Amino acid sequence: MLSAIVGINWGDEGKGRMVDLLSEDYDVVVRYQGGNNAGHTVINHLGKFILNLMPSGILRPEVVNVMGNGMVIDLEHLHKEMGRLIEAGVKITPENLKISDRAIICLPYHVMQDCLEEERLADAKYGSTRRGIAPVYGDKYMKKGIRIGDLLQPEALKKHLQGILDWKNLTITKVYKSEPVEFDAMWKWLETYGNPIKDYICDTGLYLDKAEKDNKKIMFEAQLGALRDIDFGIYPFTSSSNTIAAYAPIGAGIPNHKLHNVIGVMKAYSTCVGEGPFTCEIFGEEAEALRQAGGEYGAATGRPRRVGPFDVTASRYGVRMQGADIIALTKMDVLSGFEKIPVCVAYEIDGKQTTEFLFGDDLERAKPVIEYLKGWNCDITKCRKPQDLPQEAIDYIRYIEKAVECKIRYVSVGAEREEYIEF
Repeated sequence: MLSAIVGINWGDEGKGRMVDLLSEDYDVVVRYQGGNNAGHTVINHLGKFILNLMPSGILRPEVVNVMGNGMVIDLEHLHKEMGRLIEAGVKITPENLKISDRAIICLPYHVMQDCLEEERLADAKYGSTRRGIAPVYGDKYMKKGIRIGDLLQPEALKKHLQGILDWKNLTITKVYKSEPVEFDAMWKWLETYGNPIKDYICDTGLYLDKAEKDNKKIMFEAQLGALRDIDFGIYPFTSSSNTIAAYAPIGAGIPNHKLHNVIGVMKAYSTCVGEGPFTCEIFGEEAEALRQAGGEYGAATGRPRRVGPFDVTASRYGVRMQGADIIALTKMDVLSGFEKIPVCVAYEIDGKQTTEFLFGDDLERAKPVIEYLKGWNCDITKCRKPQDLPQEAIDYIRYIEKAVECKIRYVSVGAEREEYIEF
């Protein structure tokens, strides 16, 4: 069984929470794209964890976790993240964590270049997390990347690194007028943070292929959401990788396999971190009330998230792009304090309404069309069955389910692992 858990919207939908919950029924959890530019927040009996690189299944000792070839891995960040987890009592060994030899290493000069470019763009910036993601993916596709497996061949790596730095420093010094990157500093960084993970490196494609043949249940964990996908998102305000479920077997190392089902995750309202069109956005006191109620601050960056009502148009598009079979609706409890709940049901552009997700400048100019549903205005965090919910909450769930044309299976009513309802 091959399943993917993916984001429907702009990211931060609560995928880590759902992976942690559902991974109990899986043998393997795989991250297949992205780097440490997003954070998956998980709360369990061990405490609260924000995972940037590690698959969320790492919090279950019986689950094998895989970092796939589609990822870009900052070794220093990985070293620190593993250290924090181990200190908190989480088991991490080469038996339950496997890192693809084909994943690309995100080096300090990628972070440096990311920051320099955002500063150059100034007010026209793309909203980068400044973690080096765009530069490292750019290097990958220009065939200038260093792969995790290169750490196992140090003499060849030295020659490769020198050649890359000769090329990279042309941009660093000539375009950005910054100091050149020194070979010795980069080599020391690779040794310091690369040597401790050598026992974790393997051909994850071979491992996953065998696991599937042995009838293991494999879950693919995405980063960000459909609207941040490099091809189908709000380009150029996107990530630099494919966040959609269709990429999961490729980014995991098993393109010869197909997914059996896709679980899409979306919030009961809308949030967005970073730049780009966000049609349903609200501002002022109304926005701050929702932001405070939901604790809406980026797990990776700490930045206040932009907030708004549930966006039917964007969510229906995200469901289609992800090919979602079922939906997990998160943070339903956050709306409990509202007597009436706004929903963005369509967009208006040039005096006309549309329910189709728009392209480019049209999306920037679109205005939200808002309708209101009756709120339930009571605490639902203790509810564990559908019949425990007030009728207004049931009505809200059914409304969204019909609007996005996908069955809602799970509804979270709190942050803890067991605070959810299955429909």
